[in-house]
Amino acid sequence: MSGADRIVAAARGWIGTPYRHQASQAGAGCDCLGLVRGVWREIAGAEPEVAPAYSRDWAEPQGQEALWEAARRHLIARPGHAALRPGEILLFRMREGAVAKHLGILSVAGSAPRFIHAYSGHGVIESQLTRPWSRRIVARFVFPFASPTTDEEIS
Repeated sequence: MSGADRIVAAARGWIGTPYRHQASQAGAGCDCLGLVRGVWREIAGAEPEVAPAYSRDWAEPQGQEALWEAARRHLIARPGHAALRPGEILLFRMREGAVAKHLGILSVAGSAPRFIHAYSGHGVIESQLTRPWSRRIVARFVFPFASPTTDEEIS
């Protein structure tokens, strides 16, 4: 099983987990960051840093890109022009001019892309990566333990 397959399988194991702000426990509760943290633990072990307490607005009033900054510290950025690959972590800006504050894991690429995310009011779900969702993507990353050396499939 490739690294991407392991990441997607781990993320799918969280589907149905209720949404709980700041939580990261499969089956019990998580938010979007908690899902990514949980997949990290399942695949690689201990997280690289303890997540600080954070508000639901992710420092939006201050305009601080706290989630994006943390992603840059611990994940490897993918070029925006590169083809989408399963296992990538997608960072979304939910409103124009707002800070980026939502994460998902790409589960299916190609003509009908899908992603797994913890969504308030829904829990962890697998959604179509529709045009409205795609337009909100501001950055893409891969886990450092699953980083491709080229634009090839994550292995």
